[in-house]
Amino acid sequence: MPDPVYVLDDLRDESAELDALVGELKVEEWALPTPAAGWSVAHQIAHLAWTDRTALLAATDAEAFGREVEKAVAAPASFVDEGAAEGAELPVAELLARWRDGREQLQRALRSAPAGARLPWYGPPMSVTSMATARLMETWAHGQDVADALGVRREPTVRLRHVAHIGVRTRDFAFGVRGLPVPEAEFRVELAGPGGELWAYGPEGAAQRVTGSAYDFCRLVTQRAHRDDLDLRAVGVDADRWLDIAQCFAGLPGKGRSPGGPGAASGSAS
Repeated sequence: MPDPVYVLDDLRDESAELDALVGELKVEEWALPTPAAGWSVAHQIAHLAWTDRTALLAATDAEAFGREVEKAVAAPASFVDEGAAEGAELPVAELLARWRDGREQLQRALRSAPAGARLPWYGPPMSVTSMATARLMETWAHGQDVADALGVRREPTVRLRHVAHIGVRTRDFAFGVRGLPVPEAEFRVELAGPGGELWAYGPEGAAQRVTGSAYDFCRLVTQRAHRDDLDLRAVGVDADRWLDIAQCFAGLPGKGRSPGGPGAASGSAS
């Protein structure tokens, strides 16, 4: 795993890039629908603000975070939407201020966490590095929805390597959450990074393989695009199945996106 400070620096940069995208929007633009059904631009930012504050509780007040887990257990299909809806109703200036303040507080809390700390979460406890990586993944993914809503193509950056990492690491989760047998053998994943560099995971001689664009792989595992619209190839039955169900975020199985959605024609980002 990378150094937590390095990941936290990248999380801050990813958040700043999204902030630059939405910070100067007109009030009416915050109501634009995004590819996530029922979610406007405001919902996307409100969700990030809500999750940052929940992560802050996990890092600073385990008892209060435990009460949030109880809410999630009581309403697993709706608690995320409810958190986003509450924030989306705020005036734009207040929502922006809440998001900015919350993510800065989270940065400070994670940077000051004791070495080796394990933070409670909705699944197994997480290291500081894993928490920061998960927050970066979500920030990038929800930022992708915002960009698609605005008709903007963001330039992929090396920060995508964190998203790709968590996408590979959650392979077994994607199978298990759907009640499917988890493949016993490791897969080989070879991705072309934004600068054409190779990002490789798993044994070189693995029979099950996935290759293609790192940008497209990240859109796949965050369920921001359908595999038919992406520059990704699978060798092997299990690898092919994975491209249908890949999911790097916690919670119930996502429905994914339909073919031909926003950004479908963007092709490889390498």
